[in-house]
Amino acid sequence: MQESHLDLNFEIILINDGSDDGSWEEIQEISQHNPCIKALSFSRNFGQVPAIIAGVQHCSGDAAVIMSVDLQEPVSLITEMISAWKANSQIVVCHRMDREDSVIANATSSIFYRFMKIANPKMPKGGFDFVLLDRAAIDVFTSIDERNRFFQGDILWMGFNVRFIPYKRIKRTIGKSQWSFGKKLKYFIDGALNTSYIPIRFMSVVGILTAMIGFFYALIVGYAHFIDKAPFKGYKPIVILILIIGGLLMIMLGIIGEYIWRIYYETRKRPLYIVKEKSGFEK
Repeated sequence: MQESHLDLNFEIILINDGSDDGSWEEIQEISQHNPCIKALSFSRNFGQVPAIIAGVQHCSGDAAVIMSVDLQEPVSLITEMISAWKANSQIVVCHRMDREDSVIANATSSIFYRFMKIANPKMPKGGFDFVLLDRAAIDVFTSIDERNRFFQGDILWMGFNVRFIPYKRIKRTIGKSQWSFGKKLKYFIDGALNTSYIPIRFMSVVGILTAMIGFFYALIVGYAHFIDKAPFKGYKPIVILILIIGGLLMIMLGIIGEYIWRIYYETRKRPLYIVKEKSGFEK
């Protein structure tokens, strides 16, 4: 039988990430009738990760549970998460072992987190968004002063004691997710570039292999020249080589460009989010 944890005080912090569907008015009404509920409204949509960071930065408890409001994660797991925290787990991660989503969503998520697992072996193959952080973990998490952050990577990078709890992600029944393909793609790039040197190492390995292949091909052409026998006739091999090498160079330049953009973005030091309104917080 699980503990009820009725002896604990709690607060609920809701983040309105620039929604224009009337969510903020409903949140304000709820927070005015319940002093345990607090809320922040962003000036525009800043994204999932800035919303998570804002909530954690404004929490005041000894631990914080991070979850989405679409209720695809079972709320009943919070009791088990708190029990694990009381048993000295500084981070409790509820990871998705299965999910009631579309085939495309399942496939893209599987590919993404398999790649992330190469960079971080502790990453669960189904990924996670539902997590509890101890106060020590909260302080470290909020002290990271970076833009374009990879939330899951930051959680596992901290090195605290982690307890993993599997669950099945249920299908969303109300509303439509704003987590579009473009946002998923950007988050994938953030995860790939922020948590691993794999992209840079990829460029180095491909560059070395291409140079070696070019060197051996040059030897073949030189040898063929001396024996007066061309290895290939026509312009097709040359065009193929130009296209392959040109494509590799464009990929490498694109990866370098992503790193340069992130360096530039960091130097500007713009805030991760802008709070337009607050509700339930002491003034």
